[in-house]
Amino acid sequence: MSSNPVAETVASLMPRAKAELTELVAFKSVADFDQYPRSESEGAANWIVDALRSEGFQDLALLDTPDGTQSVYGYLPGPEGAKTVLLYAHYDVQPPLDEAAWTTPPFELVERDGRWYGRGSADCKGGVVMHLLALRALKANGGVPVHVKVIVEGSEEQGTGGLERYAEEHPELLTADTIVIGDAGNFRAGLPTVTATLRGMTLVRVQVDTLEGNLHSGQFGGAAPDALAALIRVLDSLRAKDGSTTVDGLAGEAAWDGLQYEEQAFREDAKVLDGVELIGSGTVADRVWARPAVTVLGIDCPPVVGATPSVQAGARALISLRVPPGVDAVEATKLLEAHIEAHTPWGARVSTERIGQGQAFRADTSSPAYASMAEAMAVAYPGQEMQSAGMGGSIPLCNTLASLYPETEILLIGLSEPEAQIHAVNESVSPDELERLSVAEALFLRNYAAS
Repeated sequence: MSSNPVAETVASLMPRAKAELTELVAFKSVADFDQYPRSESEGAANWIVDALRSEGFQDLALLDTPDGTQSVYGYLPGPEGAKTVLLYAHYDVQPPLDEAAWTTPPFELVERDGRWYGRGSADCKGGVVMHLLALRALKANGGVPVHVKVIVEGSEEQGTGGLERYAEEHPELLTADTIVIGDAGNFRAGLPTVTATLRGMTLVRVQVDTLEGNLHSGQFGGAAPDALAALIRVLDSLRAKDGSTTVDGLAGEAAWDGLQYEEQAFREDAKVLDGVELIGSGTVADRVWARPAVTVLGIDCPPVVGATPSVQAGARALISLRVPPGVDAVEATKLLEAHIEAHTPWGARVSTERIGQGQAFRADTSSPAYASMAEAMAVAYPGQEMQSAGMGGSIPLCNTLASLYPETEILLIGLSEPEAQIHAVNESVSPDELERLSVAEALFLRNYAAS
């Protein structure tokens, strides 16, 4: 990087950053305490408290949120009369899925081919380290010119809304002039990007029942209603022939007019197998940023190994529905539930349960904070201009904060570029991205303080 003092400081801190991320990734902080011990999440939370304390943060607290998890809060006072910036990340992670499919153990940070591999390395424990690097670089070069609040969530991946509910009950806690959400990512590694939109999400569990108990398929099959077959019919009704999402009454024709996602690049990023078609219609950007998308996350049914010749009496599935800005997640959930009931065949009994929900988000990219970030990113990424893109994923807290603080500017940056493979096996972070984005955040805070 250039001979910028902030950049030089961040570069000198990268070995420490790797060591800290190694420690943080080692915590198996999946906020599903049926799968992983609560002590793993508590350990990660306490690690962050200690890190913030060593940087001079005050009012440190482990916030007990309504979903039974903890978020970490801290406050670092700046000069008198300075603006206040809230920095966000989360320390909880997705389960590693098939641990045997990982090249190296998921909860060990391992360097390979210029990247650091480990669950949460990019999403979003790397975001915690990014915030620490930015603040340390400023402290070493004249001081932090703003008041800083840090909030690190403990259950973002679960979608259970703990921090959203806590913020609504304590609206004064997270007030700020600008909020930097460190849980997004560049459109492409090396291309500085702010995320302008996020899709909202709803999670619904579906149960279909047809019989009092399983039946012998030879004796009863052909007339006895099969609950698994009924569920498959329901799930199939949620997609058109081309794979487009089709929920009765839910619009799905919106278009994205910003940065485009080339189809071949998407195929490579998604690792689509040769000869397999993409689903849906319109541009790729339309499909992943501007339109609803349904995904069947799981089905409870007998595994192939050990299956018996039986007609199934009951079956259930977990369905995710992503909705774009402009679509109310609550109304979308109602439409999804009504669609499921309307498309359940043979008079089968069907019930739905809402597991989680979050609204979509759209940022005001014309705000002064975005101008400060554009200037910072141009320095951190020489020769590149900041781009604005959408993100198909959901960060429910964003919409809650936008509702609580309508005058506050919200920026989304982060380490989850396509090569990071977040939520998949072999998640990784680019140390170059971590370094450059830490520089960008530090310079943004300095620019914003002077704006």
